[in-house]
Amino acid sequence: MDPSRAFVTNVKRLIVKVGTAVVTRGDGRLAVGRLGALCEQLKELNSQGYEIVLVTSGAVGIGLQRLRYRKLVNSSLAELQNAQFELDGKACAAVGQSSLMALYDTLFSQLDVTSSQYLVTDTEFRDTSFRKQLSETVKSLLSLKVIPIFNENDAVSTRRAPYEDSSGIYWDNDSLAGLLAMELKADLLVMLSDVEGLYSGPPSDPNSKLIHTYIKEKHQCEITFGDKSRLGRGGMTAKVNAAVCAAYAGIPSVITSGYATDSIIKVLQGKCVGTLFHRDAHLWTLVKELGVREMAVTARKCSRQLQAMNSEDRRKILLDIADALEANESLIKIENEADVTAAQNDGYEKSLISRLSLKPGKISSLAKSIRVLADMEDPIAQVLKRTELADGLILEKTSSPLGVLLVIFESRPDALVQIASLAIRSGNGLLLKGGKEAKRSNAILHKVITSAIPENIGEKLIGLVTSREDIPDLLKLDDVIDLVIPRGSNKLITQIKNSTKIPVLGHADGICHVYVDKSAKVDMAKQIVRDAKIDYPAACNAMVYSVPIGSQETLLLHKDLSSNGLLNELVSDLQHEGVTVYGGPRASSLLNIPETHSFHHEYSSMACTIEIVDDVQAAINHIHQHGSSHTDCIITENHEVAETFLHGVDSAAVFHNASTRFCDGARFGLGAEVGISTSRIHARGPVGVEGLLTNRWILRGSGQVVNGDKGVIYTQKDLPLQTPL
Repeated sequence: MDPSRAFVTNVKRLIVKVGTAVVTRGDGRLAVGRLGALCEQLKELNSQGYEIVLVTSGAVGIGLQRLRYRKLVNSSLAELQNAQFELDGKACAAVGQSSLMALYDTLFSQLDVTSSQYLVTDTEFRDTSFRKQLSETVKSLLSLKVIPIFNENDAVSTRRAPYEDSSGIYWDNDSLAGLLAMELKADLLVMLSDVEGLYSGPPSDPNSKLIHTYIKEKHQCEITFGDKSRLGRGGMTAKVNAAVCAAYAGIPSVITSGYATDSIIKVLQGKCVGTLFHRDAHLWTLVKELGVREMAVTARKCSRQLQAMNSEDRRKILLDIADALEANESLIKIENEADVTAAQNDGYEKSLISRLSLKPGKISSLAKSIRVLADMEDPIAQVLKRTELADGLILEKTSSPLGVLLVIFESRPDALVQIASLAIRSGNGLLLKGGKEAKRSNAILHKVITSAIPENIGEKLIGLVTSREDIPDLLKLDDVIDLVIPRGSNKLITQIKNSTKIPVLGHADGICHVYVDKSAKVDMAKQIVRDAKIDYPAACNAMVYSVPIGSQETLLLHKDLSSNGLLNELVSDLQHEGVTVYGGPRASSLLNIPETHSFHHEYSSMACTIEIVDDVQAAINHIHQHGSSHTDCIITENHEVAETFLHGVDSAAVFHNASTRFCDGARFGLGAEVGISTSRIHARGPVGVEGLLTNRWILRGSGQVVNGDKGVIYTQKDLPLQTPL
């Protein structure tokens, strides 16, 4: 359950308001399917003991459609040629109300639910005795599990547009719903609309974000509303006003989609759907936003102190971390085993559990990689280029940390160690958010690492984010977070990219290919294919079958291999190792194996796809069509074919006669990697220290001024590199 929705555990009586756009289709006719789904939801909640009051719009819209048709049927030819039908809204309401209620009655009757009708006007609420009688009648009906259905009686209402003024008690069915929530002492108000909730801009704008929690002090000045609904007279403005009034009267309110078949049920399950209005929301939401902002700001402050240290002191921090990991190996192992056991009990997939487990020797391996990283040349403030712009005017291009990194990763606690060590070596502040399945492992690793950071830098150089609910707030901090690096599933990475203005570095898919050419050596091909698939199937550089997600590969084989027996041998070897083999259209019929349903699927497990291609160019075309630009390999003894493949495949890493498993930061000599990037800007392939750096320009002069370039003679001469003064 989302913590901000914990109030739902105390909900018994709820008001459900259905908007006109939910009740009717675009042409004004009743949306029978949506109403049927709504009634089924209310039936289920009614049977669970919830007391439900329904406030419905739609009568005017339905009546308008019917009267337009009636007017059309009874019009003369001259009237049709000048068809401008002005229809009285009250007449529309009178005609539409009976149809609307008849449908509700029919639908509820089919579900063995009894409903009742209330048509009210705002003037009636001025009568104290009416309000008292209304409450008593509704209470009696609810005790009998009857669902009262309210609608403003527009047919006889004396109110005229504009509907909202200081003399009114309510002005539409939205404000009526808010009024009834207070009058009937409801525990929750749910308002159903044609969108998922309140957005930061027009819902159709891809840059608009759903506001999960409305903060009056923050949002009422930031958000502007468009036109009212197409047939109703309220629109989102009226819904927000009603929700705010109810919320500040102590009744939580949610605006959510009426198009979804289970939105009310999800709200009552405590799921984070729609926009929540709560009188205390400004307290916990603003505190949370300030919390993650403070974490990011502090990480930046600590990173600047780290950058100010000399190279040897930064190196010593890494060596101390490596020592601390080895000294606390037994404690780390206990916490990791607890995570693994919990994941097994929760039924997680074997591939995830494999990534989660810190196997024997892993801590020693991590400590070794950190020491390798520490012994590398200091990457910060390296002079990349020196230029004499003019006499006595020297320009230096130097390496510089990015600032603050946010890394969101799943499953692998060893990633936390690698990322933290890379951040320290590159002088960056770091915020880490690991998967809940590795909660205990991440916590102990974070504690061990930060305890080795000296006090003059501060342990808050590396912040550990523990709540998934903090991620949306972190992704808003484009002014204090400089780069987001998501490591995990296609779904995670895509969601992150679509949810932030902060630059994102990563790869959504891990579809790797091995192409075995006709000139390949048999034993070499077998060995590489086996290693690429079996060495570590859960890795994103493993060979799976042609699908896109994180670690999937396809084995492409030259057509001539079917004649020398290598094709059957490779398939047999994979199957013997427990790999489930699928085939493309050609391979499946030739080898009598199941045909793959897609060349864009990643297994991250013991499965792969095989396909037959005519030649190296066909293999290249297949990779470009179905690959993810991660890592691709050719096995061949033909140098010309190899060069064609190496220069023709546009991937971050392309190998000849070597397993795709070599695509790794540690194996590349980077010390470690923060992830693998398949984008074509900034870093590409395994991202080590260099991928976490940018550059700065330092200009050293002796009083020069531009002054229209009158007195400057530009030499722009390259100079030898040297350490900055």
